[in-house]
Parts: sequence; structure tokens; C-alpha cells
Amino acid sequence: MNDFWNDVEPLVYKSRIKVPYSWQAGETASFFLTQLRDKKIIWGKACPECRKVLVPPRKSCPFCFVDTEKWIQLSSRGIIETFTIVKRDTPVQPLKAPFAYAVIRLDGADTGFVHLLGGVDLEKIQEGMAVEAVFSEDRKGSLLDIAYFKPTGGA
Repeated sequence: MNDFWNDVEPLVYKSRIKVPYSWQAGETASFFLTQLRDKKIIWGKACPECRKVLVPPRKSCPFCFVDTEKWIQLSSRGIIETFTIVKRDTPVQPLKAPFAYAVIRLDGADTGFVHLLGGVDLEKIQEGMAVEAVFSEDRKGSLLDIAYFKPTGGA
């Protein structure tokens, strides 16, 4: 083995780099996102083993580790399972603080779907609150094609 590298002092150069890149969402996520964009429809996928309906849909069940098969059209309504209020701005957040994220279990789904809450007084958000999706006017094929979930008035 060459001993040359043993005599080299490692240097650390502190810097920031920006590496823009693109990646393919894959068959499952592509269908889900294009349906949000083009038809305002939320889809999940059912596991053939445990029969759980997963949203966002996944190619493989995270519980049984088998490929999902059946697409299930879901309601745009659901309930808040838990939530958090964001009080500090960061550059990666889609909104200015304060705002809220929630884990929403859509009607017909067995897993929670994390999304923004809107059209609600932050002090009045509570677990079990019924909500419905509000779609963006300018949809581009992302989760933000659903602008936010707002309360429906029922619990």
C-alpha cells in the first residue's frame, strides 16, 4: 500500500454549494400527483395483506412489506388526528408563521396525511375536528395542489 496518503494533512474547506437536481417521482406518486393536479381527486392504495388504505399511496405497504395493488378513491374530507402550530419562520416552510400542520385521516383511509390547515383560528384547532381539502387554483403536480384543509363545521 502506498504510504503517501498517510503523510498528507487533511484540510477542511468550509463552503456552501447548491446542487440543483431532478428526480422521477415514480409510478405510484406520479399517478397520485397528476390526479391531484388534473382532477382534484385524492387516491390511496390498499394493501392486499393487511387491507389498510394508505395515503399518500405507497408502492409497498410499510406494515406488511408487500406491494400494494388496488387504487382507492378517497374523500377530500377527514378528521384531525393531531396538529402542531408553527410559530417561527424558516425558509423551507410554505407559509409565514404562525400557521398549523395537521395529521389528517381522510374518510376511507387508515393512515394519516400530513398537510397544512387554513381558514381556521389557530386557537380553535382541536383533535377530532372535521376538515376538508381546499384545492389551489394554480395546480402544478405537488402536495401543495391541496392549498390547505379547512374545518367543515362537523365533528
